[in-house]
Amino acid sequence: MKTLPLFAALIFTALACYAQPGYPLPPGPRPALEASKPPVNYMVRVEWKAPKEEAKYLEILTTEGQFNLNTIQKNSVKINNNEVPITLKFTGTLTALDDAKGRLQLFLGRTVPYVTGTSGLGPNAMSSYSQMSVGLDSTFIVEFGKPEVVQSDENGDITVLVKRVDK
Repeated sequence: MKTLPLFAALIFTALACYAQPGYPLPPGPRPALEASKPPVNYMVRVEWKAPKEEAKYLEILTTEGQFNLNTIQKNSVKINNNEVPITLKFTGTLTALDDAKGRLQLFLGRTVPYVTGTSGLGPNAMSSYSQMSVGLDSTFIVEFGKPEVVQSDENGDITVLVKRVDK
């Protein structure tokens, strides 16, 4: 029976606290309102070049936040006289730190088909294949308008360029 008055007192206290006026903000600029900046587009270009080959690239237009591109590479792999496509995946998140720099988290990958078995003999032999995903997954700081080499080895270089696109 004593729980009812206690419950009523708790409800009354909660409502009284909710009804209290808040403290006014001090005079002057309001930081939350001034922090909002106009949206900006960015061109993100990733380019890879293998030795003795022409450079290949993917380029997307995005704003801050996530982006995701899945596409098929121009050349394919031939297995048993069948053209097997190679898919490309370019995903990431772009965060502008200021007008000159940003943080870019990206994944650049592709599928590579490989033979998993063969059945039959001679010219009628058939191969089964599977595909494996390979790629680069990294986070780094970019200077807008300046290309950065983000991976380099005997297979070539991968360069990323992020540019602000002002209208």
